[in-house]
Amino acid sequence: MSLTAAGAIGEHTVHERAVPSEKAPSTSEKSFDGKGDLETATVDTDSEEGILSNERDIATHVISVDDDPSLNPWTFRAFFIGLGLSAFGGVLAEIYYFKPQTVLVSLMFLAVISYVLGIFMETFIPRRGFLRYLNPGPFNKKENAFIVIMASASANSALGTEVLAVQRLYYNITPNAGASMFLLFSSQLLGYGIGGMLRSILLYPSKMLYPGVLPLLSMFDALYEGGMAARKKLRVFYFVFTAIFFWELFPEWIFPLLTGFSIFCLAVPNNAAVSRVFGGSNGNEGLGLLSICFDWQYISGGVNPMAIPLKAQFSNFLGYLLCMVVFVGVYYNNIWKAQNFPFLSQLLFYENGTQYNQTLILNSNYEVDPTLLAEQGVPYYSSTWIVYLLTSNLGLAATFTHLLLWNWDDLRSAWSWMTPSGIKEIWANFNWRFWQADGMRKQDVDDENIDPHYKQMLKYPDAPNSWYFVVFVLAFIVSLVVIYKTNSTLPWWGFVISLMLATVSILFFGALYAITGLSFIIQPFVQMIGGYLHSGKPVANMYFVLYGYNTVTQAQLLLRDLKIAQYAKLPPRAAFTAQIIGTLLGAILNFIMMNSIIDNQREILLSVQGTNIWSGQQPQQYNSQAIAWGGLSHELFSAGQRYQWVPWAYLVGLFVPIPFWVIHRYWPKLRADYLYTPVIAYFIGWLCVGINSSILSYFAVAFLSQWWLRTRYPRWFAKYNYIVGAALDGGTQVMVFMLSFAVQGAGGTSHLFPAWWGANQGGNYDHCAMLN
Repeated sequence: MSLTAAGAIGEHTVHERAVPSEKAPSTSEKSFDGKGDLETATVDTDSEEGILSNERDIATHVISVDDDPSLNPWTFRAFFIGLGLSAFGGVLAEIYYFKPQTVLVSLMFLAVISYVLGIFMETFIPRRGFLRYLNPGPFNKKENAFIVIMASASANSALGTEVLAVQRLYYNITPNAGASMFLLFSSQLLGYGIGGMLRSILLYPSKMLYPGVLPLLSMFDALYEGGMAARKKLRVFYFVFTAIFFWELFPEWIFPLLTGFSIFCLAVPNNAAVSRVFGGSNGNEGLGLLSICFDWQYISGGVNPMAIPLKAQFSNFLGYLLCMVVFVGVYYNNIWKAQNFPFLSQLLFYENGTQYNQTLILNSNYEVDPTLLAEQGVPYYSSTWIVYLLTSNLGLAATFTHLLLWNWDDLRSAWSWMTPSGIKEIWANFNWRFWQADGMRKQDVDDENIDPHYKQMLKYPDAPNSWYFVVFVLAFIVSLVVIYKTNSTLPWWGFVISLMLATVSILFFGALYAITGLSFIIQPFVQMIGGYLHSGKPVANMYFVLYGYNTVTQAQLLLRDLKIAQYAKLPPRAAFTAQIIGTLLGAILNFIMMNSIIDNQREILLSVQGTNIWSGQQPQQYNSQAIAWGGLSHELFSAGQRYQWVPWAYLVGLFVPIPFWVIHRYWPKLRADYLYTPVIAYFIGWLCVGINSSILSYFAVAFLSQWWLRTRYPRWFAKYNYIVGAALDGGTQVMVFMLSFAVQGAGGTSHLFPAWWGANQGGNYDHCAMLN
C-alpha cells in the first residue's frame, strides 16, 4: 500500500460543519482507495462525509485553517498550568519507565486536563487585583496548545536516565549529580537543534502531515467552537474520566487478576507450557494468548487503540499472530538452546541458565578483558529476545525498500532541497546574529504550493534557524565535556560519528514519521554501528546510543509538537519557549525520580521477572544490549558466531517487501497493497517483554472503535471517539499516579492489597505457574 498519510489514517472523518478550505473533497460511498472493502462506510446521501484524496485535503478539512491573531498564548495562566502539568508529566513518565509495561503519557490526556484546568481558572478565579493574572479572560486554544507542547516535552522519560540507571544498577557507578544533569540537558537538546534546522523539509510542507496529531487538533476545534455540541462532549469526557478513574483502583490494587483473566491458567494452574503461552498478567510471564485484560493502563499502554486506524492495525495483527507461532516454535525446538533460559527475558545468561555476571569480564576501565571472558564464557540470550532483535532488524531494513517501492514520489519531493542551489540558499538566508533576528519570513503568500496552515503562520515572527543552531552548539559543547566527566569511555570522535548518524536518520526516518505517522525504533542499528566502532566497550556503546538514537527521537518529538503549533496557529516563538522549558524541567524531575525509585526498589529492578508494580526490564534490556553489542559484538554476532543472523537480517530485510510489490503490480486484485511489510516484520518480535495479557483486549477495542463504530455510526465516531479515548487515558493515568505514591512504593514502602483469590500476591496474578 502506498504510505501516504491519507492511507495511513483511513477515511473516518465526518463533518458536522463546513470548514473553510481551498478545495472541496470528493464524495463517494467507496473506501479511500476507491475499492469496496471491510472499511467501507455506508452513509446517507445528505451526509457531508467525503473522501479526502491527499494530505492537503486532510489538513484543510479534518482541522480548521482559520486563525484568530487576537488570541494570546503569553499569559501567566498558560505558564502556571504548563509548568504544573510538566512537573506531573515528567514524574509520571519516569515512574512508567520502571513499570512492567511501557506506558506513555498521552497527548490527548495532557490536552484535556489542561483544558479542564484552564476553564476552571477562567470560571472561578476573579478578574480583579493580582488574581487577574491567573484569569486574564476566556481560556483560548493557543494557550491550550502552548501548555500541551510544554507538558509533552517534559512527559517523556529522558534516555539519559536509562544510561545513569544502568551505571548505578550494574556497574556501581554513580556519576556526579551536576554532570548527570548536564548529560540529560545536552542529550535532550541535541535533537532539538538538528530537527529545528530541518523545519523547511520535515515540517512546513503539506506532505509532512503528522497524522498522529490530527485527533488532538480535531478535539481542539471541537472544544473551542462553543455551543451545545462542545458541552455534550465535555459531559461525556467527565463521565468517562470519573468512571475509569475509580475503576482502575480494582485492577491496579484491589483485584489485579483483572490485569489478565485467563480461563486456561485457572483451569491448569501448575502447567509450565500453559503459563508460557496463555499467561501474561505479570512481567515476562508469557504470551497472554486469549487472556482478557480489564486494565486500561495496559490496553492503551503504547498507543491508544481508539486512535490508530484499522488499516494500520491489520499488519500489526498479522505480526502478532506470527509472533506467537515463531516464539513457541523457537522455544520448543530448543533453537539457540532456548529451553536452558527463561521463555521471556532481556538478560544475559550462562549456558546453564544462571544469570550472567558481566562485571566479571570487565577490567578497571569497564572494557571486556579477553582473559576474563575466556574464564566466564560467551553469554547467551533468551531465544525470544534474539527473535526480537532479528525481526526488528528485518523491519528496519524493509522500511527503506518499502518506501522506495511504494512512496518514491513522496521521498523525491521531501529531498528536493538537496541540490547545490538549495544548499546555497539555506546558507545565504542563515542569520548569524541570532539575537537581532526579527523572525519575519519573506514568502509569496499567494503561492498555491504553500501549505495553508503554514501560510497563516507567516504573520508571526519565526524562531529562526540561528536559534536552533545555537541550541545545537551549546548542547554539543556540553556533551563533549560530559562524556569525559561521567566515565563514559566514549571518545570524542565516536560522539561526532553518532551525531552524523543521527542527522542522516532524522532526515530519512523523520520524513517517514511525518508522512505516515509510523515511527520505528532504530536503536539496534545504532548499537550495531557503535559496537563495531568501540568493540569491547559496553559503557561507550550506551553513550553512543544515547547520542545516536535519542537525538533522533527528540528531533521527531520536536517536529511533531511544532506541527501541533502550526495547526493550532501558535506563534513559533511561543512553541520554542514551551519546548525548551518543558524539556529542561522534565530532565530535572526524571533525574530525581530515577534516584528515588532505584534507592527504594533496587532488588526488584535487578530481578528477572520483577513484580506487577515495578520492573527493571528496560534498564536490563539496555544493559544487556550494551554488553552484547558494545562488548561482545564480534563474539556473538559476527559471521560464523552463535547469533550471526541478527546482523544478516538487515540484508534479508531489504528484500522482504519486493514479493508483495511484484504481486500487487501483476495481480492487483489480491490487494497486497493492504499489507505494510515493515510493520509485519517488526511485530513478529512484539511479545518479547512486559505484560502481554492486554493484546487481545487491545485489538478488540481497536476493532470496536475503528471498524464497527466508524463504519456503522460515523457521526458518533467523529463526535465522541477521540474524546472518550482521551478521557480513558486521563482517568487511568491520574489514578495510577496516585496509587504509585500511595500504595505501590514510588515514594518508599509498598502496601500491597491483602492476598485473596483476585490478588495472588505470592505468584502470578492470573494463577498461572510461576516459572524460574
